[in-house]
Amino acid sequence: SHPDLGFPGAAERVGRFAVLAVANGVRRLVLLSGRGEHGARQAEMRLQESGADWTIVRCAFFNQNFSETFVDAVRYGMLAMPGGDTAEPFLDVDDIADVVVAALTDDRHIGQLYELTGPRLLTFTEAAAELSAALGREVQYVPVTPEAYAAELTSYGLTKEEAVGISELFAEVLDGRNSHLTDGVQRALGRPPRDFADFARDAAAAGVWDLGEGD
Repeated sequence: SHPDLGFPGAAERVGRFAVLAVANGVRRLVLLSGRGEHGARQAEMRLQESGADWTIVRCAFFNQNFSETFVDAVRYGMLAMPGGDTAEPFLDVDDIADVVVAALTDDRHIGQLYELTGPRLLTFTEAAAELSAALGREVQYVPVTPEAYAAELTSYGLTKEEAVGISELFAEVLDGRNSHLTDGVQRALGRPPRDFADFARDAAAAGVWDLGEGD
């Protein structure tokens, strides 16, 4: 659910969609959810009550946020986030995709809730150090307030409502409540999750954060 299940009205939309899908013959539904979000838990409950053969994939903070959402921040070496010194088990989206494919194609995943994390906890300062090592130049993490982060997001074209919602969501889920590992990837796929360092190395090699001429 765009932009996030934690936003107002998302749970209701998920519930209506699930009921409509089941009424039209769709049996299996997989929900991408988030850890530690009250709104996301409400959406999960709506799916569970819909009558579908459901699987919930509850996810940690994506590795790929650094190569997509925050790509310019990493590229220019200044990652400003409202994350403080909280440790997060950053998760690779390829692992999410593999779990979702398994959930859609194998009956053993029906009725399962998989909480997915990466294999280790990293603070944003430590993640910046991993990115620096992969790039061969410094990426600095600068903690900012949710209000300052919302103002930055609006400067990139987000509406005030979207910017405030995202910044408040980050402040909520990065308060330490999710600073622990889970075995969701191993339980669903029988293999360990991908490490952040491997993601950073591959993204750097692909040129995601390359500087252009004059930079």
